[in-house]
Amino acid sequence: MQALEITSMKNFMSHLLSGDTFDGFLLEEAVIRTANSYTIDGHMNTGFFPPEERGPENLPYDFRPWSEIRGLCFDLIKGKHTPLHFKFVLQLKPELMQRLLTENAADGNDAGSGINQNFGQIKAFVLTIRYDGGKAVLTTGTSCHTFVMSREADLVWDNSLCRYLDEKGIGYEKL
Repeated sequence: MQALEITSMKNFMSHLLSGDTFDGFLLEEAVIRTANSYTIDGHMNTGFFPPEERGPENLPYDFRPWSEIRGLCFDLIKGKHTPLHFKFVLQLKPELMQRLLTENAADGNDAGSGINQNFGQIKAFVLTIRYDGGKAVLTTGTSCHTFVMSREADLVWDNSLCRYLDEKGIGYEKL
């Protein structure tokens, strides 16, 4: 787990709310405090959809893709005033998480051995974005099905996120 403070809020907010930079994520939860407080539970309500649309081919995720809900979050945040607070809890899409794990296990690096042993226990790579009215902090985390002694998956996720932010030109400082 690592914490990264964003160094350019305008650039970051553009990537988060207007661009496709975070479209590889699912929204687990959103809390937005502006003139009112809003809480969004990202869990999919499968009962909302007709039976023919409920299968895994139509609803492959437990959570709503960020790309489908980002516009709503943008609408809640935009305006003349800066939000008081927001928090987004995102999970990397499972297929992207599996690709990261597979690539790092195949590399034969030190992290790969622990990943190979615990591959099936890793449930999600989590990214929590908190804004407190003045700064934004991104915190990584790894969710597992059971307790795992190895921290290699955490390192893979931490390093991968930093590389990704660097590629996208999003400035940060490690805390």
